[in-house]
Amino acid sequence: MLLALAVTLLAGLSTCLGGLLGVRSSVVRPGVLAAALAFAARLMLTISLLQIAPASVRSLSTVVDASTALAAVLGVMALGATVVLALGRLLPHGSGHVGAEAATPDVRGLDPGLLRSGVLIALVVGLHNLPEGLATFVSTLEDPAGGLVLAVAIAIHNVPEGLAVAAPIYAATRSRSQALLWATLSGLAEPLGGLLGYLLLRSLLPPGWLDLSLALVAGMMIAVSLLELLPGARRYAVGHREVLVGLFLGAVVMVVSLVLLRL
Repeated sequence: MLLALAVTLLAGLSTCLGGLLGVRSSVVRPGVLAAALAFAARLMLTISLLQIAPASVRSLSTVVDASTALAAVLGVMALGATVVLALGRLLPHGSGHVGAEAATPDVRGLDPGLLRSGVLIALVVGLHNLPEGLATFVSTLEDPAGGLVLAVAIAIHNVPEGLAVAAPIYAATRSRSQALLWATLSGLAEPLGGLLGYLLLRSLLPPGWLDLSLALVAGMMIAVSLLELLPGARRYAVGHREVLVGLFLGAVVMVVSLVLLRL
């Protein structure tokens, strides 16, 4: 169990490496920031639509028929998007609207829209990392070599997630410590999910429920991408090139990490 916990912790804390990339001074340049936000948006859209939603449907189809599974997953994803809308109303913002376009810098030069985006990303990435931690923990218990391979793939996968968390928070606050703290906390959800999942969830939850909970996170990721990140990318873009480059790189990195997870 100690080895499984250590492997899961290392996989989760790879978000810190992404966080270090996200607090470079170049990130606060408008063009770079636009590309970073577009990168994060494409990353979250890709993982939601290509990995999480299909996996949830497949898992739930083992306990109910396929049409019911698809309807349930879509409904839970819609619920996740609604949760993001509710969180957007509660977190600080400029004009009372959800979306980065609504926010304007305050007297200290801080952008509440970017700060809200970063916090929302940290929350949904943390939720997403909980079941990933469970998968890594259990895999390492059953087969240490296989668990280590899975942990390496997840670690690579987590680096851009840490960047996605840290970049908007650093750009909003100019505080490296605050940005790195949020990136670290989102990564610590991995060992937390592994340990708690092993001790509690596996024995308490019915089959298919865990992957259905992932559908909730997928809906949240899609909503954050469409309502927060892409509007922010357009707002900070000097031209169209930065947004297109960010979208392309986000798709490439996420597809490569998903391929590694399947090896």
